[in-house]
Amino acid sequence: MTQSAKRHKALLFDLGRVLVYFDFSRAYRSLTGLCPFSEAEIARRLHGEGLTWDLETGRMEPRDFHALVAKKLKLEIGYERFCEIWTSIFTDALLPESLLEDLAKRYRLILLSNTNAIHFEMIQRKYPHIRHFHELTLSYKVGALKPQEEIYRAAIEYAGCAPEECFYTDDIPEFVEGGKRVGLDAVQFESRKQLERDLKLRGIV
Repeated sequence: MTQSAKRHKALLFDLGRVLVYFDFSRAYRSLTGLCPFSEAEIARRLHGEGLTWDLETGRMEPRDFHALVAKKLKLEIGYERFCEIWTSIFTDALLPESLLEDLAKRYRLILLSNTNAIHFEMIQRKYPHIRHFHELTLSYKVGALKPQEEIYRAAIEYAGCAPEECFYTDDIPEFVEGGKRVGLDAVQFESRKQLERDLKLRGIV
């Protein structure tokens, strides 16, 4: 079967840098004024020691994460203020809501994201795009992170169809390859124009 002849039934979208742009350095810069460490050292202490991994797989509760980060960085800020800083990484929407709204009328839309409760609660409040997704496959709910097979399998189950009937896009090549390994029709996201071209090639318009 040619690519253009495939019958897609579900569309799987990544969140960060596909639907919404993000930049962790925004949060790190804010934290530099509140602790004795540089931006690079903050990044090392948070990501190099696996703290965000525990949060994004649901193994650590948000308030416990805040307490541990405060200890690691010698911060003296409350949970609400920390959440404001931690969610400041998100900026512009990269895809128009109208595109998702239109696609949701004819396909099952599934969000497939490595994320955490702090970030996603804000995303739902600030970005109306999310309401058009029929199912949310979130790492902190599933207990697995892309490119682990379990999270793709959860998304396919939500899609309710065969893997090859699912179109998937993600900005990270490693995650795209993870999708291909389980049979998804996966492409790397580069821009709205590129995405619309890939959708059109598959008869998804």
